[in-house]
Amino acid sequence: MTKLDEIVSVLTKKHVYIQTHNFPDPDAIASAYGMKILLKKRGICATICHQGKIDSYSTSKIVEVLRIDMKEFEELEAEHMLSAEDEIILVDSQKGNTNISDMKGLEVVCIDHHPISDSASLVYRFYDIRPEMGACATMVGQYFLEEGVPFDKKIATLLSFGIRTDTANLCRGVSKQDIEMLAALYDKTDYALIHRLENSTLYREDLHTYSRAIKNTEIYQSVSFTNTGRNCPEILIASICDFMLALVDVEVSVVYSIRNGGVKLSVRSENPRADAGRITRRALKGIGDGGGHPAMAGGFVPACDGNMNEVLEEIKNRYLDVLHRLGVPSRKIDSEE
Repeated sequence: MTKLDEIVSVLTKKHVYIQTHNFPDPDAIASAYGMKILLKKRGICATICHQGKIDSYSTSKIVEVLRIDMKEFEELEAEHMLSAEDEIILVDSQKGNTNISDMKGLEVVCIDHHPISDSASLVYRFYDIRPEMGACATMVGQYFLEEGVPFDKKIATLLSFGIRTDTANLCRGVSKQDIEMLAALYDKTDYALIHRLENSTLYREDLHTYSRAIKNTEIYQSVSFTNTGRNCPEILIASICDFMLALVDVEVSVVYSIRNGGVKLSVRSENPRADAGRITRRALKGIGDGGGHPAMAGGFVPACDGNMNEVLEEIKNRYLDVLHRLGVPSRKIDSEE
């Protein structure tokens, strides 16, 4: 049986929902749309849905240009489209993670490339979770090849953009399969569109966030901590986290934003001793939740405004303690040094 055979075998309805994480990025959108196309080949209709908004200009633009139909939860509820008996396929995320909302319906299938977190619940009828892959879009692309379904220009461009984005243009967490998939997609991919999108990633107001983040950065030898302020978009938190690694001395970057109800974190690591996913799980154990890949991770710590400063200090000290135990240089450097 192919992977698609296994997925279809556990579905009991002719219409399903494909859910991405709350702030869908190109990899999540490409994976969801790819699954929608494949299911249609088997006579199953699908609705792509998510909670939250698309933060990035380049992501929203490719959705607009390629006319990807996606519905937010509010639309589903307003149209009474979702019930407890409906079946849901999760892509690029896992049930129980902090970056995906639990909605009505049964999560029966999970397709993801992130490590299985401590809070994740493997209650699916079928799951394909491969942390060794750099992008979920690569996995979905493999389903096309297994089925002998040709790539058209639209799906090839989406999958290519998803792979390139999630692997930082093949510079982070990339696998051999990701490279092979890009090669398989190459002839059909609209690289002119991808080039335009990759060079249009910031809104004008994002510059103020970068300025604030730079001013609110503390460096402890090879470790940086950055406060982006309140309610910073998730995609921007991740971008600033990558940006901080451009500093010559920084090998581990921790960036956070205060949200209603807690603190959202993004973590990047270029130090082989500091697996971003593992240090995040260890640092946040008991106070929050998080995890990810060796090079990149994310997390969330519940907190209220009344004790936010104490929570932020606790988070920083926990990361420093974990990194110190791993032998990662993390001594505070005075501004005069």
